[in-house]
Amino acid sequence: MVKTDIRRRASAWLRRERGDVPGWVMVTIMTAGLVAILWPLAQDLLQQMLQGALNLVSP
Repeated sequence: MVKTDIRRRASAWLRRERGDVPGWVMVTIMTAGLVAILWPLAQDLLQQMLQGALNLVSP
């Protein structure tokens, strides 16, 4: 009897907590778009920053 109650509650919780898949897809696509747009503008600066950081770490 207790197992049935637990299963019923778990099943109801899973039905409510399906998530917002289209929302996450949209956020992912928008983030990829922003990176694609900003990458050419910031590529040289990012490379300089990375090279500077690696030069500080290298012996």
